[in-house]
Formats: sequence, structure tokens, C-alpha cells
Amino acid sequence: MWRELLPLGRDPASGGYRRFAWTGADAECRAWFRERAEERGLAYEVDRNGNQWAWLGDPAAGDAVVTGSHLDSVPDGGAFDGPLGVVSAFAALDELLARCATPARPLAVVNFADEEGARFGVACAGSRLATGLLAPDTARALRDADGVRLADALERAGLDPESLGPDPVRLAHVGAFVELHIEQGRHLDLSGHPVGVASAIWPHGRWRFDFHGEANHAGTTALDDRRDPMLTYAPTVLAARKRARLAGALATFGKVAVEPNGVNAVAGLVRGWLDSRAPDEAALTTVVTEIARMAAERGARDGVDVRVTRESFTAVTEFDHGLRDTVAALLGGAPHLPTGAGHDAGILSAAVPTAMLFVRNPTGVSHAPAESAREDDCLAGVAALADVLEGLACR
Repeated sequence: MWRELLPLGRDPASGGYRRFAWTGADAECRAWFRERAEERGLAYEVDRNGNQWAWLGDPAAGDAVVTGSHLDSVPDGGAFDGPLGVVSAFAALDELLARCATPARPLAVVNFADEEGARFGVACAGSRLATGLLAPDTARALRDADGVRLADALERAGLDPESLGPDPVRLAHVGAFVELHIEQGRHLDLSGHPVGVASAIWPHGRWRFDFHGEANHAGTTALDDRRDPMLTYAPTVLAARKRARLAGALATFGKVAVEPNGVNAVAGLVRGWLDSRAPDEAALTTVVTEIARMAAERGARDGVDVRVTRESFTAVTEFDHGLRDTVAALLGGAPHLPTGAGHDAGILSAAVPTAMLFVRNPTGVSHAPAESAREDDCLAGVAALADVLEGLACR
């Protein structure tokens, strides 16, 4: 399965993946998922928000145990973030049935749509829509960098954008969701464990900083006559690093857009997107507030107007303690570890009991082509997930 999925959406120049939601590469990944479901005789379906499901047993029976992750990627992302959880879900189901275990609860593998938010800017869109955390009208109006609306992209992919919305009946059939994911850090590598259990997800969000200056000629405009938003943007990036370090948090300006974006032009507008995460919401609020304050102060000196818009926010996610402890016990006391990364499991935790398994990442690199995991650790993850499915769903 891994070899089949590996070439899909891979950019030969960077070695990374560009599996953006509702593109050709995403369609190939979704076709792969459907084929894996059908070759196992699982009941395949797509829900109203484009999430793919493969069922063993009748979901209407309720109290189902669901596992899976996502197949889309960030720009030039690694091979493991998301896909490892989907491949491992199918493999764990195979292992479970090979053990001749008899499921007493329905089982399902799921591929959540547009988890990364790389194209339309909202992470975990599929699970947010299902849980009601993303309004359908808001989702339909989202646009990508080329101005394409999400509604139009869905239509081109053969889905009905008018069907988007909360899915409480489906979620009511789910008794537990367990997501396996590569660790995005080195806690397991440093502790010597191949598999761990997530304890919580830090609160996190995305903010757009708009720096409005005045476009002008780079070769004729005197330095003192310029209202250059780049001069405000650059120290804001440095301020983000400083404020995050002081608060024990994380802050990253990883995306920037410049207008008119000419070599011989003073910029008129710079847009920078801030991603920030912290151990608690108070620290996160302090970090972002301080970054915005420092940007505004610098903007006043540069003649640049600074506007800040919060585009998304996820509160701290404490995974269901009972399920978390059960999963850890089934794995012989696997270590607990927190994460600063958002996941569909975190979004779903507001509606159903969720838990996460992490597989060791020897370098800690993620969201980049160098993301990796050893085969023996991946197989340990499959075995651990099979143990969890057996413990939760079988007699």
C-alpha cells in the first residue's frame, strides 16, 4: 500500500508532496482509498463534506470504532503526515482480521478531506464541517490563491457544495476515534519508544497581518519618502520569534504575499500569515497580542497601516482521558506526550471520544520532504493500532 501511494502528488523537483484538496493529486489519493476499501469488501461511502469512509459492519448499529487520518499535504510536504495514519489503518484492520478476532462493534477507516488547509486556508475543513465548527456558507466562499471558490472546486470534483454542513447523525454512530500519526517532534526518539499516546493538543491559530503602505518606484523614490510595508513586516517576523521564545510558545510567519511584487518596485501591500501555538490559551493570547502591538508601533514609524485578522483558532484539546488511558494500557503503558500540531482527532474530540498514537520520527522533521520514519517503527505502529482496535472492538 505504501509503495502504491508514494508517487501520487509527488513533485520531482522538490521531492515533496503537493496533494492539495480537490486537485488532480487529491483525486488520485481518493481513488486509491476507494480501491483499498473495495478490495477488502468494505462498504465505501463519501459523506456530505467529502470525507471518505470504509465500513466493516453496520454503522447504524452505533458505538463504532473508527481510525484513519488524511491524505492531503502542505506545499512540498513529507510522505508520512496523514498518509501513514490511513495506510496503517487499513493494515491494522488486516492484522486484526488475520488474528481471527471477532469485532463486536462496527469498524471504519476514514480519510478526512482538506486537513492541512493548504489550498483554502482553513485546516481540518472536513472534520470542522462535520462537527459544525465551520459554517457551510463560510466554507463555500473560501478562495484559493487563484481565486477559485471552494464551492466551485467541489463541483469540479463531482461533489455537491450545497450538501456541506454538520453531520450529527453520522458522528452519533461513532463511539471512539483513534488516529495514528507520525510524531512531529523528537520526544519518542529521545525517550527510545517507537510508539506513544497523545495527551493533549496545544491551542493554536492563524492570523493574517496586512501591512498597507504605498507602492512606488524603487529607483526614484527617496528613502525618506517611502511608506514601505516591507520595513514593518521584517521586524514583525523578528518580534514573533522573540515573543514566542519569552512565552515558551511557537510563532511562525511561514507565508507571505507581496503586491505588486516587482523587483524594481517599493511594495504597496505585504500580507503575512502568522501561525502561533502555546501550552495554554493565556500564553497564546499574550504572544499574538504583543506581536500585533509591536507591528502597529513599527508601522506608525514607517507610515504603514497594520491590520490583523484572525482566520482560525482551536482551543486546547484534552483527549478523552478514559479512552487515552485505555489505549495506553492496551499498549503496555506507552508514554504520553503533548503536541503543538492540530489534527482531525482534535476537532472531533468535541463530538466523540478521541485518542491519538504517534510513531517515532528520528529527525523530528515534518511538513518537509525530509520527514521520515523507519519501517520497523511503522510496523510497530500498525501492531499497536491493531492491539487498540482489538481491545476496543472485539470480544
